[in-house]
Amino acid sequence: MAAVDDILRSYRRPGEVVRAHLGRARSEPRLFTLLFSALVVIFVGQWPRLARQAFETPDVPLPGLLLGTAMALAAVTPFIYLLAWLVGQGLRIFRGRGDNYGSRLALFWALLAVSPLMLLQGLVLGLIGPGLQANVIGGIVFAVFALFWAFGLKVTQFDAAGAPA
Repeated sequence: MAAVDDILRSYRRPGEVVRAHLGRARSEPRLFTLLFSALVVIFVGQWPRLARQAFETPDVPLPGLLLGTAMALAAVTPFIYLLAWLVGQGLRIFRGRGDNYGSRLALFWALLAVSPLMLLQGLVLGLIGPGLQANVIGGIVFAVFALFWAFGLKVTQFDAAGAPA
């Protein structure tokens, strides 16, 4: 339940949560677990939308849509790592003192922390369908993700406590 508690705390003090994660012993398996957990929740959040799509177009079965979505999320994983690395390198131009581990932590945690909102987005797309409501929720999800990632990058790349010695 610690991850759930941290996700809830992220909506009040996102930088503090990332700082706590950064204060733990470095562990690549833990970072991958954060990313994998986020991708699983994002995948589950897509089920209502995919069920609606399968209902509206019966020639494409739901299991095929689920498999395609799972494969797409698995295929995007290396690009998420690449994005974290590129952003970490790019922040060095702005005197970022952190390392790539911190950059990955900030991105992976932002994905996991915003995943409950992605569940809501999936419900809206599944129950209401595309439209204004889905666009508003999508904008909120993106804005919250960007804020979480920005706070995480500030802690891991610019704060004295977040920068490696």
